[in-house]
Amino acid sequence: MDPKSQCLELNDGHLFPVLGFGTYAPEEVPKSEALEATKYAIEVGFCHIDGAHLYQKEEQVGQREDIFYTSKLWATFLRPELVRPALEKSLKNLQLDYVDLYIIHFPVALKPGDELLPRDENGKIIMDTVDFCHTWEALEKCKDAGLTKILNKPGLKYKPVCNQVECHPYFNQSKLLDFCKSNDIVLVAYAALGSQRLKGWVNLNHPVLLEDPVLHAIAKKHKQTSAVIALRYQLQRGVVVLAKSYNKKRIKENLQVFDFELTPEDMKAIDGLNRNMRYYLAPYQAKYHRGISIACDCGNWT
Repeated sequence: MDPKSQCLELNDGHLFPVLGFGTYAPEEVPKSEALEATKYAIEVGFCHIDGAHLYQKEEQVGQREDIFYTSKLWATFLRPELVRPALEKSLKNLQLDYVDLYIIHFPVALKPGDELLPRDENGKIIMDTVDFCHTWEALEKCKDAGLTKILNKPGLKYKPVCNQVECHPYFNQSKLLDFCKSNDIVLVAYAALGSQRLKGWVNLNHPVLLEDPVLHAIAKKHKQTSAVIALRYQLQRGVVVLAKSYNKKRIKENLQVFDFELTPEDMKAIDGLNRNMRYYLAPYQAKYHRGISIACDCGNWT
């Protein structure tokens, strides 16, 4: 099945591809390798690309009508006068005229400046004080100027369309999902396959999601991988899901998510895996490594 045909309609009428490709890569992954993975994902059929200024890898996706591109406003740019310049910088790096969706990456303001995670002499994160209503007004002006088609945070003029959060079988966000559905808001799942084992950003004592025996058993039954099962689980819940890999075989395998359906028994079994267990730490909780080594998909912290 063509992934381009698999979309949800947002409350503003735009179509949102239900399977996205996440572009964060830890610093040990060469920038060229991360870019090559994104290009390959587009070649094999991914039409929804999820990026961010924070990832420091927004590169020349190019203006294509068949690609839905998400970018994110980082926490050091939340002062209203910094919003449009931040978006314009991303657009310049991407060689795009606009992004389809622009997200407030993390709803806590940090001190503006060159450092993505500014710290004082004692190593503590330096916060900032910002009125988010003013930030939103600046975002609305970006939308009115045609720099983004869709916004995602509660607004004065535009209704929010989505909320991107950590979501996977160990942390299924069922209450938040019910709330979003009741308000015509689409939930977007990052870390849908668990986590990369990044010391300092995740709790390494947590179990590895894709090694779960329940997922293994369901994967064996459907002749799929545990990763594809975890992705399919989200789609059948009405969640837009982001997949991430640098392995071409796995990137292509993840598109098999449209080739089968989980049974009600499968869904119930996966629901039963929930532990309300978050893998990723907030940036102000995480250990800061070597200058600009920064967090993986923080999404909108909820």
